[in-house]
Amino acid sequence: MSPILVKAIQLFLSLSILIILHELGHFIPAKIFKTRVEKFFLFFDVKFSLFKKKIGETEYGIGWLPLGGYVKISGMIDESMDKEQMAQPPQPWEFRSKPAWQRLIIMLGGVTVNLLLGFFIYAMVLYAWGSNEVSQDALPNGFSVVKQLEQYGFKNGDKILKIDGEKPDNILDVSRLMVVRGVSQMEVKHANGKTEVLNLPDSLGTYLYKEGVIHPLTPRIEPVLDSIVADTPAGLAGLQQNDRIVSVDGQAINFWDEFTTKVKYNEVKPLSLVIERNKTTDTLTITPSEDHTIGVYPKSPLNNIKVTKKSYSLAEAIPAGINYGYWTLRDYISSMKFLFTKKGATEVGGFGTIAKLFPDTWDWQGFWLSTAFISIILAFMNILPIPALDGGHVMFLLYEMITGRKPSEKFLEYAQMIGFFILIALLLYANGNDLYKAIFK
Repeated sequence: MSPILVKAIQLFLSLSILIILHELGHFIPAKIFKTRVEKFFLFFDVKFSLFKKKIGETEYGIGWLPLGGYVKISGMIDESMDKEQMAQPPQPWEFRSKPAWQRLIIMLGGVTVNLLLGFFIYAMVLYAWGSNEVSQDALPNGFSVVKQLEQYGFKNGDKILKIDGEKPDNILDVSRLMVVRGVSQMEVKHANGKTEVLNLPDSLGTYLYKEGVIHPLTPRIEPVLDSIVADTPAGLAGLQQNDRIVSVDGQAINFWDEFTTKVKYNEVKPLSLVIERNKTTDTLTITPSEDHTIGVYPKSPLNNIKVTKKSYSLAEAIPAGINYGYWTLRDYISSMKFLFTKKGATEVGGFGTIAKLFPDTWDWQGFWLSTAFISIILAFMNILPIPALDGGHVMFLLYEMITGRKPSEKFLEYAQMIGFFILIALLLYANGNDLYKAIFK
């Protein structure tokens, strides 16, 4: 089965689970407060549905448009825009007749379920599979450092001892922490053995993102080739897999970053490469392309890194899962600041981007980790104060509870329409970005 199909199936299953549970978050408190629920649908049934069955006062069904789901609650201005019902006198079983605090609980139900579900899944993943930890000792050559970090005191070969005063459980998280979460201080050990505490500015993450540097620190690896792109300078010159770069223009090369630096800052002139292949050496002449690359990729450092598996009892997994979910949510919220940059706006993605979160082959651990992440994202996105989202309804309910004045139904209708068009525009933009990248990148 192709990776694309595997990802698509996982995405469909994941969203189906999350949508049903989200809508149950609205449905259950509505029933508890004796509010009539007319419809409960997975996906949208525009014009027709694939399946429907009425049980009691509620019609359950599956729509054909897989862009979400909904519960239609009597006496509520929602995406159905049922003006005829709203024109009638309020009935005791309707949403609009219930106290504001009950309506607030009903509207917060979906977001609450998504958030708790994300925490629960993370806890169960830790209980079932544990977590991987990588200590600094697993990287004997330290990290390769991008040029943008050198001004803050980082050097190639640095080993990270502490991050904000704490020893990291997984040293491979260091780049994500720097870019997304923000790090104010790092204790490093340079290749010469000297230990130094480096102070970093609050704006470092945004600066790195704007510079296009998502991985400012990467494990320092040996200069051994893994793959060569055809019809590139490297491919045309005859470089092969497992070739080891010995020197470039007479300069000895011990690590991959030394090789890439030499190529990157070359003024598009021929380079003399000495390579080792099958215990013999050879000299090749290569002229980098205009983008200062030659078309080669190194052996992945992950294959030789020692990973320690940490197991959790159920009692340990629950708080660890909640903590993992909390930081996942916090990091996601923190990363939202990048959307307001030119580069960030182009990175917004739709269903194609979400599908990439899932593994290429079916893997339950990867599936549930991705599902937990999406669940937390849905919780955050749905609580945004945009009309037509749960957060929009919550915003107007809080206004009513604070001021004692309920917004007019006509105002809520217009707000719902505006919010709906905003969501459609965002949906088209995000999926349009995916389509553009698929065609032109």
